[in-house]
Amino acid sequence: MSEPITRYRTIEAPASGEVKDRGSRFIGYAYPMASTEALRKHLEALREAHPKACHWCYAYRLGADGGQFRANDDGEPSGSAGRPILGQIDSAGLSDVLVVVVRYFGGTLLGVPGLIAAYKGAAAAALAAAQTLEKDVTRTLWLRCDYPHLSDALRIAKQHQAEILSQELQLDCLLQLRIPLQHYMDATQAFQNTRVMQLQEES
Repeated sequence: MSEPITRYRTIEAPASGEVKDRGSRFIGYAYPMASTEALRKHLEALREAHPKACHWCYAYRLGADGGQFRANDDGEPSGSAGRPILGQIDSAGLSDVLVVVVRYFGGTLLGVPGLIAAYKGAAAAALAAAQTLEKDVTRTLWLRCDYPHLSDALRIAKQHQAEILSQELQLDCLLQLRIPLQHYMDATQAFQNTRVMQLQEES
């Protein structure tokens, strides 16, 4: 049985890069993206920014294990755009990343090998310009305790590098915590050992 993935690499902020081939321009844009909900927003923004372009091809890979992905050729010959873009995301070992390559046609047909090289190059240029970082895989937990035990709850949370997402502090305190997966089992055990804290995992 393989060990669970506890960390993965992504990019910190949007970045871009460009290549040219026989008059055609290929402008690559890389975005950090945690879910497909942001895909349409990024594509619409690029179509507005580049109304005279002829293709907006993209690929993304999501999740700590990279299990969710898609490659889109947007009208280019099959396999000539989306797959080369995805290949550069994979070569960089990244996830939670979207790369869109905007093409302006320069009047000369490049052929499939030329397109593959151009889309690959634009994606690579955008990713090379991006700052990468490692992120922890996390799980979210709700913790409830009486106010006198709040300091103990906060101490345990800090010991296990938990981030407090929200808190309601009254006689009865409710905390929403985001805990790195590598510390999750130890943290929940520590909370339970107090015998005065109730836990509920977020699905």
